[in-house]
Amino acid sequence: MTKRVPISFEFFPTKTDVGAEKLRVVHQELQLLNPAFFSVTYGAGGSTRERTLAAINDFNGKGTPVAPHLSCIGDDKARIAELLDLYKSQGINRIVALRGDLPSGQVSLGELPYAADLVRFIRQHSGDHFNIEVAAYPEMHPQSDSFDKDIQHFIAKAHAGANAAITQFFFNPDAYFYFIDRLQKEGLDIPVAPGIMPITNASNLIRFADGTGAEIPRWIRKQLATYGDDSASIKAFGHEVVLKLCERLIAGGAPSLHFYSMNHTEPNRQLVVDLGLA
Repeated sequence: MTKRVPISFEFFPTKTDVGAEKLRVVHQELQLLNPAFFSVTYGAGGSTRERTLAAINDFNGKGTPVAPHLSCIGDDKARIAELLDLYKSQGINRIVALRGDLPSGQVSLGELPYAADLVRFIRQHSGDHFNIEVAAYPEMHPQSDSFDKDIQHFIAKAHAGANAAITQFFFNPDAYFYFIDRLQKEGLDIPVAPGIMPITNASNLIRFADGTGAEIPRWIRKQLATYGDDSASIKAFGHEVVLKLCERLIAGGAPSLHFYSMNHTEPNRQLVVDLGLA
């Protein structure tokens, strides 16, 4: 039997009223699984700020805690402080603090160019009010020079005041366990939740992976290619792959699982149910 661990889900702000209504339904359905929190993403340079705030307002105070993403690159301290004060006034006590992507055409990195700078600023501005989650990259950040430097960047975020981390999605559990082992050898022992990406669409998955530097193992790519446009076979195969991945991560000591929901109930719900985590 799979050991019970906490779960959480990520949403992204929708662009239309219809999308927002659909997301409210997904939120209600996934909330029945008793997640620890929902996170809501924040576009490059705060480009989805208003839509992120709207989603936060939709979900805050309706049972499951909500954790806004907050990125710093290209932004200024005053705007970030304003958001922190707003979230604090709303009773929100968890933040996912990220460097983020520089908006297209923008050159300035802003007053807080790195995630460690943002974490430090949150602590200076808001003390210990927020539980701060940061990003982790078991397969290395795509812009990092080396794995060793990546580890040092992560340690800097932890020393700046991060409480926990969520990883980029991956399909090789050994990469996660090696990352955790390296952290422990550096004397760092903060919880690192594996980020789980359900497999439902081959072309979308490959696009996400290519854009984020995540590796799709060759055997998975080859198997997906054999299915062509057979979406039912892709979903069945994807479910089995991700289910086995989660089982191995939990057995190996992962403290929790964070699902990149893609604003859908399924297959997230079925994975959680089959893992016995609902």
